[in-house]
Amino acid sequence: MKNYTPSKKILGNYAKVLVNFALGSGKGVKRGETVYLTVNEYARPFYIELFRAIVKAGGNVIQNYIPDDKETYDKQNANVSRMFFELASEEQIKYFPRRYLRGLIDEIDHSIYILSDTNMHIMKGIDPKKIMARGQAFKPYMDWRNDKENKGRFSWTLALYGTPAMAKEARMSLKSYWKEIIRACFLDKRDPIKEWKKVFTSLSRAEKHLSSMPIEKLHVKGPDVDLWVHLGRDRKWLGGRGCNIPSFEIFTSPDWRGTDGWIRFSEPLYRYGNLITGIELWFKNGRVIKSKAKRNEKLLKQMIATSNADKVGEFSLTDKRFSRITKFMAETLFDENVGGKYGNTHIALGNAYHDCLADDPSTLEPEDWEELGFNSSSVHTDMVSTTPRTVTAYMRDGREQLIYKDGLFTFL
Repeated sequence: MKNYTPSKKILGNYAKVLVNFALGSGKGVKRGETVYLTVNEYARPFYIELFRAIVKAGGNVIQNYIPDDKETYDKQNANVSRMFFELASEEQIKYFPRRYLRGLIDEIDHSIYILSDTNMHIMKGIDPKKIMARGQAFKPYMDWRNDKENKGRFSWTLALYGTPAMAKEARMSLKSYWKEIIRACFLDKRDPIKEWKKVFTSLSRAEKHLSSMPIEKLHVKGPDVDLWVHLGRDRKWLGGRGCNIPSFEIFTSPDWRGTDGWIRFSEPLYRYGNLITGIELWFKNGRVIKSKAKRNEKLLKQMIATSNADKVGEFSLTDKRFSRITKFMAETLFDENVGGKYGNTHIALGNAYHDCLADDPSTLEPEDWEELGFNSSSVHTDMVSTTPRTVTAYMRDGREQLIYKDGLFTFL
């Protein structure tokens, strides 16, 4: 069944989870607040329910409604995102509408972005340097967002609207693909928000326990990994913030300077309309010194060559008892939260999360973040592995403790 649309009730539940719970770290949109809503045309039924939920909550909507990238590409079916990189000059690629985006950041209180790719390989053959340059040009926008978030005046969330292209990539029917979304997000429950609150309470217990441990460094060991990660001072672990729906992971942003060893990723990476498989990375003194991939290695290397994208910005673990995701979904939002037999471990190259600071992030200047080893980059690329491994924590007082094995946190 290629054409399938979830029921109005399911989409209404989905919208309520995002608008009334995910935004505002569980508090939802408040009357008078403004939401920047980004949705592609394929997800129009969801757009309507999101719009309705925001207005019913008393919020204002700034709409960013985007044309789809079609599965076929010809003169009659032009794909805007690809066409830009085919036609744009270097000057156009680096153009940054500073006053417009500065005003947008000042205006909005929240952002909802719905992923609904209708062509999973839209950028195949496009020079990766152009894509990276575009991202670098828009880094000030992300810096402004992060600064406002650090001050507690901005929240965001991502969610997925299934498409035939996504389902095909995951080797499912569209209806089966949506069954996975519905189950993962508790949309089949009478009160999905109540279910999410239960999950986030469990995640909170795990993150508080990890944050209370005087961890100096972590050793990740398994058939496809032998990696040391230095946690850094003034760090805390996070999970269940609502920034991603679904989200079952516990993560932190380590001091990038203390990453050494190697890791292989079992899951493919979809990035900029391309598929990268068989990724392996080697680190020394915090930087990627060697990388390879079985497919699209050129793109991987160009991504890593982007400023500060050769450093770790995130380290994450998912306990399989929390996650309701068991299948490959061909979308990082879900794949980085998969449970399965061994849970998952993932790291992200690129930008770090400032809210992983144990202290008030609004008091720090750029040089302070640099001194603490929080990486700053225009990219944030999550890479996932679902193979067996152990994670051992080495404390500042010399003690060591196994904290993760066979997809489970050992302290729960």
